[in-house]
Amino acid sequence: MESVRAVLIDIDGVLTVSWRPLPGAVEALREIREAGLRVALVTNTTSRTRASIAATLDDAGFPVTAEDILTAPAVTAEYLAERWPGARCAVLNSGDIRADLGDVTVVDPADTDAAVDVVLVGGAGPEFGYAALDGAFRQLQRGARLVAMHRNPYWRTEDGLRLDAGAFLAGLEQAARVEAEVTGKPSAAFFAAALAHVGVGAEEAVMVGDDIESDVLAAQRAGVTGVLVKTGKYLPQTHEAASGTPDHVLDSFADLPALLRDSADQ
Repeated sequence: MESVRAVLIDIDGVLTVSWRPLPGAVEALREIREAGLRVALVTNTTSRTRASIAATLDDAGFPVTAEDILTAPAVTAEYLAERWPGARCAVLNSGDIRADLGDVTVVDPADTDAAVDVVLVGGAGPEFGYAALDGAFRQLQRGARLVAMHRNPYWRTEDGLRLDAGAFLAGLEQAARVEAEVTGKPSAAFFAAALAHVGVGAEEAVMVGDDIESDVLAAQRAGVTGVLVKTGKYLPQTHEAASGTPDHVLDSFADLPALLRDSADQ
């Protein structure tokens, strides 16, 4: 920890809940910035573009710009461009993220007359109705590839936990007998992109998240120090049943500057 040069930070559940700052989060991020550490906000959020996220966080007082944010859609755009440039994608997602998807043609998943190369699954919402899910299933049967920006089963809002795309993704995989290629967290490619974004090696970074599997343990498998916070979607039972042990556990992101200072002093 004494060699830390960059901090990777999940947004939802760590800095904010329903886009409202958690106590002490704005001040903690400012302190980390003032210490000269590089920062990347790494998120599986698929309902907003990087510019929209940056504007919302800036309005809330967080010292961030769009350049500080790495989203699952942005990483997915690079992934698609490398493998299927100009692909026709049936996009099953809540929110308009076309601006971050690059050179792909977006097709309504309910339009079963259209031929598509990829069924692209983002975040869940009202758009995940029967017609859209059944259309995606039919496209997979015809040979389309299944790409998911994440497989989170739920996320936390100010109204409590809400169902997310992972629950629907599992059904599509089982019904179509395919396995999704995941581009966001917890994929190793996502953390590699995040490290490249901040220009440091894995041993020089920490990852802060509220999802023990997708945020913390996935980062640790990539060689990054993991910090679990007990906010957002954190649940004691998922912590106890996890596939590994976090390097550090904090009550909230507000406690991170003290952890970094103490580690540097040792």
